[in-house]
Amino acid sequence: MADGESWKVQLDGVPETLLWNLYHRAHEASQPRPVLADPKAVELVERIDYPFQETFGPTNDWLAQGQALRVRSFDLAVRSFLTEHPDGTVVALAEGLETQYWRVDNGRARWLCVELPETAEVRRSLLPEEDRQRILARSALDLSWRDEVDPSRPVLITAQGLLMYLRPPEVRELIAGCAERFGGGALVFDAVPRWFSARTLRGEMRTTAGSGYTTPPMPWGLDAGELQRVRTAHPAVAEVRALRLPRGRGLYYGAVAPVLGRVPAVRNLRPTMTAIARFS
Repeated sequence: MADGESWKVQLDGVPETLLWNLYHRAHEASQPRPVLADPKAVELVERIDYPFQETFGPTNDWLAQGQALRVRSFDLAVRSFLTEHPDGTVVALAEGLETQYWRVDNGRARWLCVELPETAEVRRSLLPEEDRQRILARSALDLSWRDEVDPSRPVLITAQGLLMYLRPPEVRELIAGCAERFGGGALVFDAVPRWFSARTLRGEMRTTAGSGYTTPPMPWGLDAGELQRVRTAHPAVAEVRALRLPRGRGLYYGAVAPVLGRVPAVRNLRPTMTAIARFS
């Protein structure tokens, strides 16, 4: 896409959620003291021909900051991996228009983005491939994508905003497929609690107050207290632990939210949880 050229994007269902994520990430990045520096996201929102506000409603500072902090927890996990394995491979499953590569790349790692064909086309148009970054048009559930990963390099897999949209057996099969192939690697993923999943299945979860947009169904929910169940997906899942939410601005994100995950009585109230599963 040439500089200054706008690009019309038409998606629906689960693929359309990539635009919601981008919209709120860009809003937070435009704040005076953003919790996530993401100029690429701001640029994309300005260049994409899509009715963001008409579809998703006006941006919400609180919601946008929460979304950005969730994304930042993934960034921190990837940065940690690249510090330990600077020549490793990051496999991003269904990342949509996530711009993590431009935020955390170390100039040496390999990146593989596995996308559904319709979202792969959008990503290629707006975020063209680079020398060490490749887009593969394939469902994350088609485990043949594993054959595209160099087995000689350490591997970190990210599944940001993906697993909750899959059926529970599909989640189990995907985790097992990663554990089986990538010994010594890890999977970073996020999950919604069961109450959140149930509300989406009933069509009751609107992303923004006053918006006509309803979150697509999320069949897979996982409460924080159930996290160790992920280990039953495959014998090679050696460790599973929740990642701490980075601190943000204000009382809630600066003091309350970071400790919610450590209080059993309330940890399932938070809408998302980010975790890492390590493979032996």
